[in-house]
Amino acid sequence: MNRQSLVQFFLNSNLVAHNIAEEIAAAFIYKEISKNEYLLKEGRINAEYFFMEKGFMRAFAHDLNGDDVTTDFYSSGQVVFEVFSFFNRVPSKENIIATEDCTGWEISYDQLNHLFHSLPQFREFGRGVLVKGFSSLKNRMLSHITETAEQRYEALLKTNPEIFQHAALKHIASYLGITDSSLSRIRKESLKK
Repeated sequence: MNRQSLVQFFLNSNLVAHNIAEEIAAAFIYKEISKNEYLLKEGRINAEYFFMEKGFMRAFAHDLNGDDVTTDFYSSGQVVFEVFSFFNRVPSKENIIATEDCTGWEISYDQLNHLFHSLPQFREFGRGVLVKGFSSLKNRMLSHITETAEQRYEALLKTNPEIFQHAALKHIASYLGITDSSLSRIRKESLKK
C-alpha cells in the first residue's frame, strides 16, 4: 500500500522532516471501512488514531431524549478519533460512522504514544493537531452562542462546502443546532441572494 498521502499529511504541517514523516507513516496500518460501519461506538474506548485518506464520516451522540445529534464531520485528509476517550482511556459518549466507503491508515494508542515519546517532531505535530481541533471546537461552541442560525449556515458553507456534498441535510441541521425545516428555509433564502 502506498502511504504517500499520509506522508504528505505530516509534511504539510512544516513540523516534520521527510525522513521522519516516512518513519511515522511506516507505523500505520492500512484500513478500509465500509459505508455504515462504525469506527467507534459509544461505550467503547477509542483505541485507534485514524487518518482518512478517502471517504466521509460523521460523529454523533444521543441527547437525553435519545435523539441523534451530529457533533462533527470528517472528510479526506483528516484525522478521525474521539480525543477525550483516546487520551483518557475512557468509554466514549460519541459514535463515529462511515457515511460512505472509507480508506485510510490507523495506529494504536500505544504505538502513537511510543512515537510521540521517541520523535520530538511528531510530538510537535500532534500538539498542532490538538490545538487546531480545540480551536475549532471552541469556535463552534462560541458560534452557537454569538451567531444566528443563518450565520452558522453561511460559515459552514464557506469553510466546509464538502459537507453539503456528503452529509444528509438532517445531520447538517443537527450539527448547526437547528431543525430540518429551519435549515430548508435558510437554504432557500440563501439561494435567493
